[in-house]
Amino acid sequence: MPAVVSSAELDAFFNLLNSAVSGQQLLKLVLSKYRGSEPLKQIQVRPVQLKQQWLLSFTYKYQTNDVTRNLGAADALTEIHSLLGNSFSAANLFTADVEAQLAISKKGKVLYQVKQLQHSATAQAPVHNREKHRYLSLHRPFLRELGVTDAQQQLIPSMSRKWKQINKFIEIFSNAVQESGLKQRQQLHVADFGSGKAYLTFAMHDYLTNTLGLQAKVTGVELRQNLVDLCNNTAEKLSLAGIHFEQGDVKHFKARGINVMIALHACDIATDYAIHMGIATGAEIIMCSPCCHKQLRPQMKLPAVLAPMLTHGIHLGQEAEMVTDSVRALLLEAFGYTTKVFEFVSLEHTSKNKMILAIKNKQKINKEKYLSQVSEIKQFYGINQHYLERLLNIMDEIK
Repeated sequence: MPAVVSSAELDAFFNLLNSAVSGQQLLKLVLSKYRGSEPLKQIQVRPVQLKQQWLLSFTYKYQTNDVTRNLGAADALTEIHSLLGNSFSAANLFTADVEAQLAISKKGKVLYQVKQLQHSATAQAPVHNREKHRYLSLHRPFLRELGVTDAQQQLIPSMSRKWKQINKFIEIFSNAVQESGLKQRQQLHVADFGSGKAYLTFAMHDYLTNTLGLQAKVTGVELRQNLVDLCNNTAEKLSLAGIHFEQGDVKHFKARGINVMIALHACDIATDYAIHMGIATGAEIIMCSPCCHKQLRPQMKLPAVLAPMLTHGIHLGQEAEMVTDSVRALLLEAFGYTTKVFEFVSLEHTSKNKMILAIKNKQKINKEKYLSQVSEIKQFYGINQHYLERLLNIMDEIK
């Protein structure tokens, strides 16, 4: 594209643009008719208010994706001046009072039109940092101690994904507490197995004690002693009452009147031990995110009609995962829980994002109905025994 010769029309457009930006009156700017080598269609520019600062948000619209950049007024004007007349040959500018159009021909001829808007309503720039509904506040001290926020209680950018995960978990947890009736309790005990660095453990304690005002006892159980010590030191430093961490695992932990049993990413049959513990101790809420489904896969004898599909290892693995968790859900139903299996936002360092949420059912249930369904699934796949079924049978024998 030939260089654009300076013209009164082009100067007039840039004067209008400069005035709209400096006066924070710009509502929208669209650059179109791209003539570069990238798969770029157009750029849309809109004002945004971020952290009490008026910025211009550039959305670069490619054929398959969009890329967004936020720039201050001076940098935004420099960017637009460099693009218009070089990479882009058309622009549409909107303020509350005028609409302007600019077009540059291949020969460098500039066409410029301005239309006065007689009855336009004053529009407001969209506020992108409008406060979302959060179950936790970034100002909570434990977030600073765990490295989610900085000394000024601002979210550390690299922890934004973790912050989203924490809030999503607490949203699910909050709804379960409400549905189970635990919100009406004065005291309750939460056990979190495989608590790790305890982002969620501290978050649950904070939500129960500070948001709901309950007298909660929260126990984190973790195999790695260094993390146990770290978390206990954090709780002590913050003078938090009712939260404690122990070294151990779900197989050996002694159930002590647990109301909420949490086990995220317990590997293979460790999930079955966790569910069994929740049932055995009469927990009103059981929350599991299963991982590494190994126990049923060697047992599965493929029905003839499914064999061509499941000759592929990835499909067989997915089938074994579905069967394993479906039987877990049915066994929970058989033992008096209303159960949901759904996708949960994946936690850090793993792609596993399935959650089994079980809430104690106050209604009478038909246990034999669910056990019969489990039996039919086992027969269909030639399964001898699901590990959770074995643990529950032992529990029944003891009773």
